[in-house]
Formats: sequence, C-alpha cells, structure tokens
Amino acid sequence: MDFKTPPAKVTNERHTGPFASGSALSYGPELKPLDPSPVKTIRLDTTHKIIEIAPGVNFSGWTFGDQVPGPTIRARVGDRIKFSMTNRSDEVMPGVQFTAAPMMHSMDFHAAMVSPQDKYRSIAPGQTIEFEFTVNYPGVFMFHCGTPMILEHIASGMYGAMIVEPKEGYPTKADREYMIVQSEFYVKPDPQQRKVNGQPLYVLDGENVKKAISSYTVFNGYLNGMVKKPLIAKPGERVRLFLLNVGPSKTSSFHVVGTIFDRVWMEGNPDNQFRGMQTVLLGSSNSAIAELIVPEAGQYIMVDHHFANASQGAIGLIDAGTVKPAEKNDLEHHNMPATATPSDPAAVQGKLDFESKCLACHSIGRGKKLGPDLLGVTKLRSDEWLKKWLKSPEQMLQSDADAKTLLKEYNNIPMPNQNLSDAEIDRYLKYFHWVDTQPAGTIHSADGAH
Repeated sequence: MDFKTPPAKVTNERHTGPFASGSALSYGPELKPLDPSPVKTIRLDTTHKIIEIAPGVNFSGWTFGDQVPGPTIRARVGDRIKFSMTNRSDEVMPGVQFTAAPMMHSMDFHAAMVSPQDKYRSIAPGQTIEFEFTVNYPGVFMFHCGTPMILEHIASGMYGAMIVEPKEGYPTKADREYMIVQSEFYVKPDPQQRKVNGQPLYVLDGENVKKAISSYTVFNGYLNGMVKKPLIAKPGERVRLFLLNVGPSKTSSFHVVGTIFDRVWMEGNPDNQFRGMQTVLLGSSNSAIAELIVPEAGQYIMVDHHFANASQGAIGLIDAGTVKPAEKNDLEHHNMPATATPSDPAAVQGKLDFESKCLACHSIGRGKKLGPDLLGVTKLRSDEWLKKWLKSPEQMLQSDADAKTLLKEYNNIPMPNQNLSDAEIDRYLKYFHWVDTQPAGTIHSADGAH
C-alpha cells in the first residue's frame, strides 16, 4: 500500500487546450489496452454544455472532459496517477448559448486513498487543481464531482469510470472489452423556454431528482444506448464487460438476454468472484466485471432487468451477427427503437410507456392481439374518448356503447385500469398521433417483450 501523496496544488492558471488528455483515457465503450507506463498523467477539465440524451432532448449538462460519461481511465495496481483539472464552466461552448451559470466543481476518485479535504476540494471557474495518488486496489471505480449539492452534480453528468487492473492481470483472456456506465437523468423543459437549434432546451428537474423520479435511465449517456451502435462480438468469443452504476439514486439489475455470465467479479476485483450468474445487481456507485461467452450468431440484448429502468432507456445490443438478417425487426422489444422514432420528447416517452405496458395486448400495425391494433386509433376516436378510456376503462364499459361493443368483439376480456396519470395519458396520445402521421407501412411496434 502506498499512501504517500504530496499536497494538492491549486492555481489560477487556466488550461485552454483539450478538455481531456492522457494515454490512459478511452472515450467510448470500446476500451484501449492498458498503457504499460507506471505513471499515468491525466487531464479532465470541467465544462457546461448541451448534451443530447434522447432524440430531441437537449439537456443542459455538466461534464468531465467535455463528454457524458467522462472518459474512462485505465491503470494497474501500483500505478501513480498524476491528475489535473481546470474548472472551465465559465467558457461558452462554440455555437451554443450559455445555459448554466459557472460554479464550483471538484473531483472525487473512488479509486484513491487520500485526504478528501486536500485532494477533493472545490475550485472556482478559471482555477486549476493538481494532485497525485497511487492506486492500491483492483476494481472498477466511480469518479464524480463532490461539490454540494453532489446529487445535482452527478445528475447533471459529472461522472465516469476508472478501471484498475490487478498487478498480475486478469485470470482469463478476453477477446473483447467494453465499458458500460448506467445513469439516470432528471429533466424538465427549460422554464425560460430557451431552444437549441430550434428544439426545446431541457434542464435539471430539481424536485424529481430529490425524489428519485427519473426521466431517463440509460447506458453510456443516451436513451437505448448501444442499440444503433451495438457492441460487436463473434460466436465463441469471451466478452468482458466493465459495468458501473453511477446512479445517482437507482439500483441496476444488469442482464444479457440469451447468455449467462461465466464469471462476475464484483467491484471489478477478481477476488470477489461468482460463476454462472444470470443478473448482476449494482447499487449506486457499485461495479462489476462480467464475462460472457457468445454461444452463437445473434443479437444479444443488454437490459436492466429492473424493467422500470429498461422502459426509460437502459437497453443495448451485442451484435454477434444475425442468422436471418431479413428478420432483424423481430428484435424490436425491450423498448428498442421501432422502424421509426418520434422526435418530440413527450412522444418518445409515450412510445416507451406503450412498449412497457401495452405490448402484451396491443400492437401498432401488426394486427389484433388480445386487444385491437392501435394503428390509426386517433382517426377512429377523439382525444376526449381516448383520454376517458385510458383514465378509467371500467367506467367507460359501464356507460359507453362503443366500449361495450369492443368488449364483445374481444371475447369479453376487459382492459385493466393501468392507473395512468394525466401526464402519462397525454404522452400516449402524442405517440399515437405521431404514429398516425407516418407513411403507411413504416411503423410497427414490437412483437412482444421478453
């Protein structure tokens, strides 16, 4: 164990170069090999910028290294980390209006063993902090801003992962390695009604973040992350997934449909090994390394099996080739995008709500199931009728002739009350209206949920 660290150094020297630098950094899910140098020099500056977290949802975010999640740091037990950070929250990003006031920021490395009062102190806009430490334990560690209110700083995007490999390396040889960071966003339309490239700006919902009522739960910073750009593998390969749930407030139940984790090292430490796991349970700031062997060609769905989180976007794919490419759209479940996706954020959420609650009984453009195909429903029914039906189907079945006719047509199986709020109903209607404005044959819902 090496606990020797010089005092942190804070200056008024502003760094104006790249927001992130260092050979130990990776900037996406695909990880660079470990840099063998025993000293890792790393820079991660803080910025305030607009980030897109879902189609049409431009969020006023705060970042490390100008991205969310921040770049992944990779080191080995015994390595010396030399870290520097300039608070650049007062810089206006090119082409983007100022959306959040400059403020104090800091860095908290869970991989470090140091005095928080010295190394994790907050610095003002324009200031730079430098400190160093030795990594003593293997693992997958969170880093985040530790400036109060910490909840708001993490919910705004200030987090990332540091991988620390065992000194002797991992006991298995992986063919592919990927980083997956799960997080939540809590957003609301900007009260000042500002826009970004003609689209509404979204800001942090300060009330819902305190209640842990999230708008989106995502992998690697984006709704249905890694669906359009899946992780790549081949049959027979061992895939090593570095998993980190940064929260700030929810638990993750990470699962890959169609396979079993051969080895799981909780907290990313091979001393904490489990075999043959179906799901990896991670609280906020917990991590794991999960290895799987791809059994055959196919597309393997990564999902938070806490399905309330999956319905908010915690979905991804491992693409190991398709047996029948023509049937690719059959994979449109687990709330993955259908053949087209609305751009209106309310309609996007309506689509997710529909896919999480309604697919067992209804389809969009795939024919009747236990209930009617809802393609064209806004042309058949008024919004007033649909709102009443979604709010209280049992009351409609008592008083409305059309509702009674539908009940007879569908074998007297009544639709159960889904206990939808008015806001949820409005989102459903936005989605249904969007569906009914699309060209014929372009919209289909999923076949079902796993």
